[in-house]
Amino acid sequence: MPKASRKLPRPFAMPWGKGAIIEEIQVIRDHWEPTIQLMEYEDGSKSLRFCFYSKGRFNRNPMMLGEEDLDVMAAELRNAPKMKAMLKRLAK
Repeated sequence: MPKASRKLPRPFAMPWGKGAIIEEIQVIRDHWEPTIQLMEYEDGSKSLRFCFYSKGRFNRNPMMLGEEDLDVMAAELRNAPKMKAMLKRLAK
């Protein structure tokens, strides 16, 4: 399926701070897009958000990623080096 085209970086605002989404990877499926985002706050701190889009709209429910999606996400990480480095720290 075609890749969603969401501009990067793009701003976000949370009750505890604001910043920009600087990297994003996703798998495009018929009804939803499991997505991982690297969020950089104005103070320089970073967070990973595991989320999904449904019909192009952000959804606040938890992301579920099927085993069949792992290779697609791994390939997407080639274009998201900062996020890849953070995720590698989880798999030590």
